[in-house]
Amino acid sequence: MPKHLISSADLDRGEVEAILETASSMHDVQRREVKKLPTLRGRTIINFFFEDSTRTRSSFEIAGKWMSADTINLSAKGSSTSKGESLRDSVQTINAMAVDALIIRHNQSGACHQVAGWVDASVINAGDGTHEHPTQALLDAYTLRSRIGDLDGKHVVIVGDLTHSRVFRSNVITLKTLGARVTVVAPPTLMPAGIGSWSAADGFATSWDLDEVLEGDDVPDAVMMLRVQRERMSGGFFPTPREYTVGYGLTRPRLNALLARNPRALVMHPGPMNRGLEISADAAESDASIVLDQVSSGLAVRMAVLYHLLAGEEVAS
Repeated sequence: MPKHLISSADLDRGEVEAILETASSMHDVQRREVKKLPTLRGRTIINFFFEDSTRTRSSFEIAGKWMSADTINLSAKGSSTSKGESLRDSVQTINAMAVDALIIRHNQSGACHQVAGWVDASVINAGDGTHEHPTQALLDAYTLRSRIGDLDGKHVVIVGDLTHSRVFRSNVITLKTLGARVTVVAPPTLMPAGIGSWSAADGFATSWDLDEVLEGDDVPDAVMMLRVQRERMSGGFFPTPREYTVGYGLTRPRLNALLARNPRALVMHPGPMNRGLEISADAAESDASIVLDQVSSGLAVRMAVLYHLLAGEEVAS
């Protein structure tokens, strides 16, 4: 297992499966009355978030505390970076306090990779700019496997704002590592530059037509809707919100058509959701939706990641 988790590409299939197996054991902790393991007693974990977060930050904090680590939350607003201190000086200051892990979310792509070269602690990427979000991809894979079993040969469709999505980038890597077939769908304005050469090299399909993908011969086993990240947009990536929904939203008619072809198809969303834009309330709250399962899985998976990076190879009971 690597010292850091910066990219989903840092993990081979055996390492991904080891984390997911450990997550299954960790998930059992959530069902206990006393949710506590001694696994990381004496370890210190810093959550250093330069961007807002609910799910990722809270699940990493709870994961560390349930494993008996000392967990401290920092944000850019409450740290010396708000006074002009550089990222390098900030993380090296924290590193000088002999912490064991730095969990970082940053608005600049590549920031976590840089930090890993500046500190002795293990670094976990909790999302860097539009680059990657590896623990989100792991929890998505774990959630899917818990519902449909081995992902070999399964068809997963990822839809939405691909240009600004770090979730999409990590999911493509992890899903392909586990043997899934992946199709990504977006309007031309939200397809990342150079995706053609990437898809050819890594073997995933691309499309501009959501209905064609949902109605095609290769019926999806899961459809993952991505948030339209309007805070990262400058300029018109699509004419109006309504036109985006008409072309690329998971509406009630699209959901019904999907379930008519595959009654076991699943609906996913990494959150937070723009209801009525990329996903309808009907789809978000349908029996096919596993959005809240993803949140629950996130805690177990992040416990597993901390375990493998900080504690060793044998799961504590």
